Amino acid sequence: MTSMCIVSHLAHLPQRVQALCRALQCAPRPNLHYLAEHHAHLPDFVQESAVAQRYLDLLGPLDWEHFPDRKPEARGLPAVPYAAFCAACLMKLDQRLVYMSQLRQYLIEQPVLIWLFGFRLKRSPRYRWGFDASASLPTVRHFTYMLRDLPNAVLQFLLDSSVDLLKAELNGNQPALGECISLDTKHIVAWVRENNPKTYIKGKRYDKTQQPAGDPDCRLGCKRRRNQRASSKEPPATPHDNPLPADTIAVGEYYWGYSSGIVATKLPHWGEFVLAERTQPFDQPDVSYFQPLMADTQRRLGFRPKYGAFDAAFDAFYVYEHFHSDQPAGFAAVPFSQRGGHGRRQFSPDGLPLCEAGLPMPIKLRFTNRSGLIEHECARHACPLLFPQPTQQTCPIQHKRWSKGGCVTTLPTSIGARIRHQLDRDSDAYKTVYKQRSATERINSQAKDLGIERPKLRNGPAIANLNTLIYVLINLRALQRVRQRIAALPT
Repeated sequence: MTSMCIVSHLAHLPQRVQALCRALQCAPRPNLHYLAEHHAHLPDFVQESAVAQRYLDLLGPLDWEHFPDRKPEARGLPAVPYAAFCAACLMKLDQRLVYMSQLRQYLIEQPVLIWLFGFRLKRSPRYRWGFDASASLPTVRHFTYMLRDLPNAVLQFLLDSSVDLLKAELNGNQPALGECISLDTKHIVAWVRENNPKTYIKGKRYDKTQQPAGDPDCRLGCKRRRNQRASSKEPPATPHDNPLPADTIAVGEYYWGYSSGIVATKLPHWGEFVLAERTQPFDQPDVSYFQPLMADTQRRLGFRPKYGAFDAAFDAFYVYEHFHSDQPAGFAAVPFSQRGGHGRRQFSPDGLPLCEAGLPMPIKLRFTNRSGLIEHECARHACPLLFPQPTQQTCPIQHKRWSKGGCVTTLPTSIGARIRHQLDRDSDAYKTVYKQRSATERINSQAKDLGIERPKLRNGPAIANLNTLIYVLINLRALQRVRQRIAALPT
């Protein structure tokens, strides 16, 4: 090689070294699931770490091999892998760290987790593990942005994987997981000054048109609504006798925030497990969670649950229809909710509603109702003494509407509308299924312990992603308990 070639080669050496370093930093490493299955491939400093072994056992079972990660590079620079970020956030929840600054500091103090989770390493000979922990991590602001911008579908994949793991462990020891489910919602209080009663708010605190500046995605909703006196010691009063001032009546608890809906199932002696979850602003009704959550539940289980337990907010015809379709033995256990002063109806053998005089009311017309959450067909029923032809008879009970054309009533044509009125809510089967609602209550209790009720976040996407991670962690902890119980069973 000539001297000119040598000089030219040496001039380009720094760029080549930098390119080699970049290649080493971006080199893929085995995923958590592979490392959990092949402990012999772990470096010594990982095998010697109790923290690393703990999170290999907790997070390793998830299907990281097929995890839908992002492209290796973004904007020409090495991108932080979604898998590494998700694993770090699950560890953050498990350690009860509130802020991203605490997560980053914990990872710096435990560099073995940086290697284990798969962050892009910044090589450095100054450390015995071979990389600079602080330089290998994104900034606190980058962590915060990632939680906001991370597609929720990526986290739903982890929830899918956790359900698959539970099915694989339990279905060989118990009846099919998810045969009986329950659905409920959990309120989430937004991190805004409007929710602090000690803070002065100019204007109305609970005015839905006055959006809090601290969180543009939260909405005003009512956690609990009741029509009772604020003090039970005072005697009841009628509107015309000793009326009460408005400030002594408790009508509800209002918050700016969100709501998380979950589908859970319970197996005796094994525990409660999350099958589906969804987060929405607080102004959405509880019943709006039903259709999307049941679709996710059926997809994950591979079959439609046979029984369902719900509170009175889910007293809708399509809830009963869902559990009746294609499986007449199943049903939804939902308390009856009187709306508009209408009580439970009686029906004739051919499915026609009975009027107050006990006569079957024929269908006068049909129409499509597009005003509700679900588009459905309705039928308007008329007085049988006047339709289709007047019978020249008078109403046996002289109903107040007899002189105005007789009774009319409108009901959905779905079989669920009839089941809603005819369901035997005093039967032992109904009471047994309705008791399963405790599954959601226990899951919500665990989620509250992990900080779901008052997150220190200020936007909807980040809160929705945090909630999904919380339910994934709940399932992973349940999986550990299941495996320990199975291992303790006599062979």
